[in-house]
Amino acid sequence: MKKPELMCPIRDWASLEACKKYADAVYFGVSELSMRAASGIKISEMGAFVKKVHSYGLKAYLTVNSVVYNPDIKKAENLVKKAKKAGVDAIIVWDPAVILIAKKNKVPFIISTQANVSNWQSAEFYKSLGAKRVVLAREMTLNQIKELKKKTKVEIEAFVHGAMCMAVSGRCILSAYLYDKSSNCGSCAQPCRKEWTLSDDEGNKISNEGQYFMSAKDLNMIEFVPELIKAGIDAFKIEGRRRDPKYIEVTSRCYREAIDSYFDKTISDKKIEGWQEELSTVYNRGFSTGFYFGTPGKEGISYDKADNVSSVRKMLVGYVTHYYPKVSAGSVTLNHLNLKVGERIIVEGEHTFIEQDVKSIQIGNKDVKMGKKGEEVAIVFNDIVRKNDKVFLIAKRKI
Repeated sequence: MKKPELMCPIRDWASLEACKKYADAVYFGVSELSMRAASGIKISEMGAFVKKVHSYGLKAYLTVNSVVYNPDIKKAENLVKKAKKAGVDAIIVWDPAVILIAKKNKVPFIISTQANVSNWQSAEFYKSLGAKRVVLAREMTLNQIKELKKKTKVEIEAFVHGAMCMAVSGRCILSAYLYDKSSNCGSCAQPCRKEWTLSDDEGNKISNEGQYFMSAKDLNMIEFVPELIKAGIDAFKIEGRRRDPKYIEVTSRCYREAIDSYFDKTISDKKIEGWQEELSTVYNRGFSTGFYFGTPGKEGISYDKADNVSSVRKMLVGYVTHYYPKVSAGSVTLNHLNLKVGERIIVEGEHTFIEQDVKSIQIGNKDVKMGKKGEEVAIVFNDIVRKNDKVFLIAKRKI
C-alpha cells in the first residue's frame, strides 16, 4: 500500500514556504480561469514559481477550472502553453474545451471536482480521454469511494480538509444571480455565509434571529485518515487557496504527521486529539465529516457563526524595516502593539513565512523585556526576513 500524495493549497509564494516540509504537491492558480481568481501566482512568475516548487522536491499543479466561455478559449490555449513551458506537472481542469487543449499540447491533466465525478464509469470516461487522475465529487460517501476505486484503475483524489460549499461540487449560481459575481468563474461573494430574512409577497418578514442556515462547517477528516488510506484514495487534498500561510502550515503538517503515523504504526487517539486541537487554532467555521459517512444534517451547518471560530488569532504588531543577515537579526517598527520577550510571532511577506518565539528584544543595543508601541526594536529571527514583512502576535481568542 503506497502513501497517498498530500496536496496543499497555494495562495502566494509564502504559502509554499509554509508547507514545503510537509506537502508532496501543491496546487495553485493564476489570475485567469481559476476558481480562486482573487489569489494566486502571477502568470509572469509561473516559471520561477514552478522551479522553486521543484527545488523542494514537490509537484506543481495549475488549476484551470473555471467556466470557459467562447472568448476564454484563446486565453485557455495561451495559459496551457505557458503552463507547459513553466514545467507544471499537470493542470487541473474539467471543461471539455480545456481537456482538448491540454491533449493537443501534450500537457498532463487532472479532472477537477467541478466535473462532479460520482461513479466509476464517469471516472473511466475521463481516463479514456487521457486523465491521469480524477478529483471526486465532495458529495460521495466513503463506501461509494471504495466501490469506485475497485472498478477503475485511474488515480483518485479527494478533499480531506477545508471549506465546504452548499452547492453540488461547488456549482453554485446564487452569487452570480444576486451579485453578478460568479462562483464558477472564481468570484464568489459567499451569499451562503450571510444572514437572511424570509419575506412574502405582502412584505411580511421573518427574521432568522441571527442564525446562518446555509453556512456549511469545514471538512475535517484527520480522525479518519486510516480509513481514507485503506479506501485506496491516491491523493489527499487540503482546500484553502484563500487561507493564510499559517493555516496552510498547520493543516499540511497535521495531515503529513497523520499519514506518516499510520504507515509507521504510531497513530493513536492522543495524537489525533493533538492534531484536532492544532487544527482548531487556525481559520475554520467549525468541523464536520461532510458527506463521507452520509448526507450531513443539522450537525453540518454552522448556525451561530458564519466566520472564523478558531481558538487563536493573529494580531498585527508592526513591520520589518531592516534585516542584518550576518547576525540573523532584523529591525521591527511596532506600529500597532507592544511586544514582549517570550511571546510567539509570525512573520509574513510575499516570500516569507516564519513562526517563532521572541527570544530577545533590543533597543539601542540594550536588552529589554518589552518593546512598546511606536518603538523600533531588534529581534533575532530563525530565518531570512525582508523589508515590509508583517509581524503578527499569536494570541488566544477571547470567548
